Amino acid sequence: MVEFQQSPDANAVNVHFSRADTTILEKDSSQISQETQVTKELEKDALPVTDRIFFIDLANKQQTTIPLQIFELEDLEELHLEKNLIESIPGDIHHLKKVKVLYLNENYIHDICEELGELKYLQSLDLSSNPLSYSSLHIISKLQALRQLRLYDANLDKFPVEICKCLHHVELLGLSGNNLRYLPKEVVNLRKLKEIYLQKNRFESFPLELCHLLNLEIIDLEQNLVSFVPEEIVSLANLVKLFLAFNNLLSVPDTLHHCRRLTVLDLSNNLLRRLPPNFKQLTEMSELGLSGNNLEKFPRQICHWKSLCLIYLKNTGLQVLPSSFTRLTCIKILDLSENFFDEFPKEICAMENLEILSLDDNQICENLKELYLENNCLEYLPPSIGLLSNLEIVDCHNNLLKELPDSICQVQGLQRLLVQNNQLFQLPENLDNLQKLQLVLLDGNPMTDPPIEVCSQGNLAIREYLQEKRHQKAKATKIQAWWRGQMVRKGLGIFAEIQKLLKKGKKDKKGKEKGKEKPGKGAKGKK
Repeated sequence: MVEFQQSPDANAVNVHFSRADTTILEKDSSQISQETQVTKELEKDALPVTDRIFFIDLANKQQTTIPLQIFELEDLEELHLEKNLIESIPGDIHHLKKVKVLYLNENYIHDICEELGELKYLQSLDLSSNPLSYSSLHIISKLQALRQLRLYDANLDKFPVEICKCLHHVELLGLSGNNLRYLPKEVVNLRKLKEIYLQKNRFESFPLELCHLLNLEIIDLEQNLVSFVPEEIVSLANLVKLFLAFNNLLSVPDTLHHCRRLTVLDLSNNLLRRLPPNFKQLTEMSELGLSGNNLEKFPRQICHWKSLCLIYLKNTGLQVLPSSFTRLTCIKILDLSENFFDEFPKEICAMENLEILSLDDNQICENLKELYLENNCLEYLPPSIGLLSNLEIVDCHNNLLKELPDSICQVQGLQRLLVQNNQLFQLPENLDNLQKLQLVLLDGNPMTDPPIEVCSQGNLAIREYLQEKRHQKAKATKIQAWWRGQMVRKGLGIFAEIQKLLKKGKKDKKGKEKGKEKPGKGAKGKK
């Protein structure tokens, strides 16, 4: 048995290609035409009589129809035909009686044939990004074994009531990228629903019907027009992830704190100014998005979330962090960019697990004088360090630095550079231009430029070495320029052809000048 991994998807599953008990049809290539693309498994010759095929992938193959020999694979369980040019589903689809997964997204299908409703074992259907007619969507309601239904970007302005009434086993419903303003009240019949994706629609309020689906774990309502979340959300005790970014929320209900399983909450780019006090009880939170809200003050409730790993606070009007922020020792990603910090928040130094820190577009560079980054695993410093014009001390000892950025030579106020015990082998050649630089410590580096013996003699020796190196480089450049000029003038080596062209050009010019007639003294009188 050979195992294949399905193409990346939020709900990727393992599928199998098994060779066991059935015959694969062999057709002459002249009869098949476009069908010759039906995967390597169908093209192989002399397969054993006991072969069976469970998985076919014909995604992105420029297919205009579903190849006919597909319908002869009675044991087929998973069929991928996404990203093709298919315009219709033939009635022969009913022959695939055992198919469980069918991907037809990103095609040109307009109508769904009645025979599709005969696929009694179908569990996952994707018809996203097709120009589907609303009148044919009722056929999906016959697929009563369906667990996952994806209708992304299908230009829907309403969702069929029949689907809500009949599909009692659906666990994932994908409706993002449509024109929905509401869900039918019958959606409460989808009692096993765990995930619903409604991103990029036109909802103006949180669908109250969702609060009756007690098994919901993921709700995605990003990029809508939602201005209100009902208090009834308290009933969603199993809610794990809630996405409400890019809406018009002025507040979120305090009752949300009863959703104790909540781990991911994205409220970015709304109109929030504060979070409810009882949010501190959401102790399972691991990821929070609040970017693009005018908070001005850091929500202290967050400091009770000791499991928090990712927090996004870009462009929130923050100026300081509270001392209680140091409790968040599990933080790995912290985004504080585009705020009003005028100095490096010392509370960040307690972040033992911090991997990514964004502090760009603040006002720190205007005042920062000392930068301490010792005892980490840094392999490089960002080139933007050259923008820290007031920097006086850079301490990066005990890291893994392999080189220093040339931009550090722009920090004219730098006085102390401590980079001992790294992996440096050379210094930026213009480092000696830093007139205020008093101390450079390079112990424990495999230095070759300047050599270790020069480095051990101190700052003056290092400065003289760099100055002499630049002087010799300038001198060598002048000699090279002089020598190249001599070679060109004398037409030597690779410049011989250039000299010939120059001489030829001069002769041609003289010839043209001789051919010109100069008017005689009596020329004017002859007119």
